[in-house]
Amino acid sequence: MGSSIYFCAPVNALVEGIYRQKIPFTEIKKHGDFGLGTFDDLDGEMVMFDGKIYQITSDGVAAMVDDATLTPFSCVTFYSPVSHDRLDRRTPYPEFQAWLYSLLPSLNIFYAIRIEGTFSSMKVRSVPRQENYRPLAEVAKDQPIFEYQEIEGTLVGFYTPAFMGSVSVPGLHLHFLSRDRHHGGHLLECTPANINAGIQFITGLELAMPMNFDYLSCDFQRDVERDLESAER
Repeated sequence: MGSSIYFCAPVNALVEGIYRQKIPFTEIKKHGDFGLGTFDDLDGEMVMFDGKIYQITSDGVAAMVDDATLTPFSCVTFYSPVSHDRLDRRTPYPEFQAWLYSLLPSLNIFYAIRIEGTFSSMKVRSVPRQENYRPLAEVAKDQPIFEYQEIEGTLVGFYTPAFMGSVSVPGLHLHFLSRDRHHGGHLLECTPANINAGIQFITGLELAMPMNFDYLSCDFQRDVERDLESAER
């Protein structure tokens, strides 16, 4: 039942505006076939499942990218769900969140979550390409938001325990990709209509520490919880 989640860098580095780690997905794929993240220069949202990597740029358009593409932050695992649950009625977002949390036996471990099906509504965003060092909380103020109605697709992501907030986004963190693989983004809100959810328990953690000047010289003593909350929610 035990498996591991891999981070190529702690999320705090991203919050502080370090957007160029130059880590290729050839390295990321050694650690997983499922996950999410972003791209160097914060160039959109990343979704990975079934070993394929998709980039959703700031126009909300998705496209598959090759393994030579670079990332400053990605979290992945080899997806192997241990439970499957179905929700077959139109469900408001707060109720949907409560349902998802009810599938997690404990809030003190990681979970990988894959949700497929039809959504009555879907609200997502994708960050625009940035210069290094602009704080993530400032970037999020300019994020383009996209809304879709009656759309099919897949939500990919993780649950992170609250005490791991310097490594990853605490709580639920999900990215969406439409069934036709043309649209998507970071989930802000949705109304599922008929979905299936697969949950994987994750009890191990592997965290890589980048070896570049920006990362090694950054002062990570600042509490970035508020910045992360405003950027990711």
